[in-house]
Amino acid sequence: MSADSNWLAEVMRSRRSVRHFRREPVSRATIERLIEAARWAPSAHNAQPWRFVVLEDEPRRRDLARAMASRFQTDLQADGMPVDKALTRAARAQARLSEAPAVVLVCLTLQDAQVYPDAPRAAAEHQMAVESTALAVENLLLSAHEAGLGACWLCSPLFCPEIVVRELNLPRDWEPQAFILLGVPERSPSAPERRPLADILVWR
Repeated sequence: MSADSNWLAEVMRSRRSVRHFRREPVSRATIERLIEAARWAPSAHNAQPWRFVVLEDEPRRRDLARAMASRFQTDLQADGMPVDKALTRAARAQARLSEAPAVVLVCLTLQDAQVYPDAPRAAAEHQMAVESTALAVENLLLSAHEAGLGACWLCSPLFCPEIVVRELNLPRDWEPQAFILLGVPERSPSAPERRPLADILVWR
């Protein structure tokens, strides 16, 4: 194994999901370098379905976080959670999105996807766009880690996409997939537990 491949393996193994950041800004140039890495991910049919929105307007970001937290609290209470507990969880989610030094919203579009007349193939095409977008996010996460930044992937936009589209005035064909929180880590999280290879690998 070459020195370069050893370096890549170390980047992959040492990356962590970081939720606590120092109060240091992340420059636009740095974010653009991360998106540049993301756009080189592979994609089905080379459709490159990913779209990225950097939430740099602080009032708009706060409004979005507030609207999403309100929906989250409503959903939790509908699930039977006590009001005080639901309020606490929603407030934590709101703070996380409002206070991160930088936030990137990841969306997908089927603008360049293949069109099929039947539902099964149309669903498969959409799934390929989801998978392709996830590959781009992985590039972003690894590049952020290599640059000394912490990052965390939040899937909350999947639970209220219409709120995200409305609050950010996005094109209607952009489907919100995830928020990526970025910043200088306040502390290094411990190594996550991984299933042994024998539990996840089957030979046929």
